[in-house]
Amino acid sequence: MATNSIPLAYQGNTSAASPDWLNKGDNAWQMISATLVGLQSVPGLVILYGSIVKKKWAVNSAFMALYAFAAVIICWVTWAYNMSFGDKLLPFWGKAGPALGQRFLIAQAKLPASTHHFSNGTVETQMITPFYPMATMVWFQCAFAAITLILLAGSLLGRMNIKAWMMFVPLWLTFSYTVGAFSLWGGGFLFHWGVIDYSGGYVIHLSSGIAGFVAAYWVGPRLPADRERFPPNNVLLMLAGAGLLWMGWAGFNGGDPYSANIDSSMAVLNTNICAATSLLVWTWLDVIFFDKPSVIGAVQGMITGLVCITPGAGLVQGWAAIVMGILSGSVPWFTMMVVHKRWSLLQKVDDTLGVFHTHAVAGFLGGILTGLFAEPELCALFLPVTNSRGGIYGGSGGSQLLKQIVGGLFIIGWNIVSTSIICVAIKVVIPLRMSDEQLKIGDDAVHGEEAYALWGDGEVYDSTKHGMVHEFSDEKIHRRASGATQVV
Repeated sequence: MATNSIPLAYQGNTSAASPDWLNKGDNAWQMISATLVGLQSVPGLVILYGSIVKKKWAVNSAFMALYAFAAVIICWVTWAYNMSFGDKLLPFWGKAGPALGQRFLIAQAKLPASTHHFSNGTVETQMITPFYPMATMVWFQCAFAAITLILLAGSLLGRMNIKAWMMFVPLWLTFSYTVGAFSLWGGGFLFHWGVIDYSGGYVIHLSSGIAGFVAAYWVGPRLPADRERFPPNNVLLMLAGAGLLWMGWAGFNGGDPYSANIDSSMAVLNTNICAATSLLVWTWLDVIFFDKPSVIGAVQGMITGLVCITPGAGLVQGWAAIVMGILSGSVPWFTMMVVHKRWSLLQKVDDTLGVFHTHAVAGFLGGILTGLFAEPELCALFLPVTNSRGGIYGGSGGSQLLKQIVGGLFIIGWNIVSTSIICVAIKVVIPLRMSDEQLKIGDDAVHGEEAYALWGDGEVYDSTKHGMVHEFSDEKIHRRASGATQVV
C-alpha cells in the first residue's frame, strides 16, 4: 500500500499525527495510568463513600465525589493546569491560563519552569519534556487534582451543605491545590530546592488530610446521633470501592515518572508491598487490642500503606517498602485509636472518615521516611537534583531529611490558612452546614432520592408510602423497622 494512502494517524514518525518526539509506549502507559487514577475516583471512591456511610447519607456522599470529579475537570482545563505546571508567576505559583487550544495540546509535553540550575547559574537538569503530547499531561494531572478534592470530602461527609461544597471545590483547587502542585512538581521553590514528593504524598495526601480537617472544623459536626453510631450501609460494596482504589494506585504511582520505564516498575511493586504490609499490621493490631479483625480497619490500613509509599514509591528498595508498611500500619493506627481519644482538639473536630489520620499523618510519615530511605541510584533515575539520597545513605542524606520536614510544614501551613479563608468566605454567602432538619432525614431531604427502597434510617414515617397496615401502632412499627441488621 502506498504511503500516501495510509491515514495520517498511522504513518509512524512520518506525519504530524505521529511526530519524531512521540513515544507511543510512553503515551499509552500515561493514558492508561490517567485512566487508572480516574477509576480510583469514579467509580472507586464514589462506591466507597456511598457504602461506608450510614444509609441515609449514601447518595449525598457518593454525589459529593461525583460532583467534585466533574467540576475539577472543567476548572483544570480552563485555568488551573497552567497555575500548577505552566510558566512561573511566583516561586510557589504558575500563571493561570487555559489548556484548551489545539496548538497547545498537540505539542510535545513540557513543564516550562522545571529547568534546574546549579547555584552558579549553569543548567543541572534540563526542562521536563515527556515524549507525548500536552493533552496527555493535562489529563493525567487532572485525574490527580480531582482525587485530591474527593479525598478531602471524606472529612465532610454527613453534614456539609451540598451548595457550599459546589462553591468549595473550584476555590480550593485554585487557591490551595495549584500552589502545592507548582511548588513541588511544576518547578516551584520546593522543587528546585530538592524536596522529594514522588507521586503526591504531600501534594495530594498531606494537603487533603489537613484541608479536610480544617474544613471539618469550620463546617461543624454531624448530629450527635450520627457521630455516636455511623455504621456502613454496605460493607461488601465498600470493599469493592477499596479494591478499585488499591488497583488504581498502579497508575497513581506507576505513572509519575512520566514514562514507561524501570522506575515506574519499581514504583508499582513497592506500592503493593507497602499496602499489603500496612493492611496486615493494622489488622493484627485490631486483633491484639480489640480481639476482632475489623474490615473497615483493614481498609484503613490498606489506604495508609498506599499513602505512605506514595512520596517515595520509585525511590526506595523493597525492604524499605516493608518497613514503611509496618510504620504506616501502626503510626496512623496509634494516632487514630489512642491519640485521637485523648486529644480534645481531635475529638472536637468531626473528621467523618478520619482523613487526618489516613492521609495527613500517613502522608507526612511517608515524606519523612522517603528522606531516610531514598536510594541514590534510584534517585538518579528520577530526580532533577543530582546526588540526592536518603539519610541512611550518608552524604547529603541528612539535609534531605530536613528538606522533607520543611516541605511538609509548608503544605500544612498553606492549607490551614487557605482552607480557613475559603470556608469563612463561603460562610458569608451560604451556610456551610445543612440545617438540623435536613441532617435528621438525610438524602431524602437533600436530594429527594434514596440509595435503597427501604424504610428506616432518617426517614419520616408515612403509612401510605411504606405500605404497612394501620392496626400496628407507630411505636411497634418503628421498633420492628429500626436497624435492618437487627432484624434477622
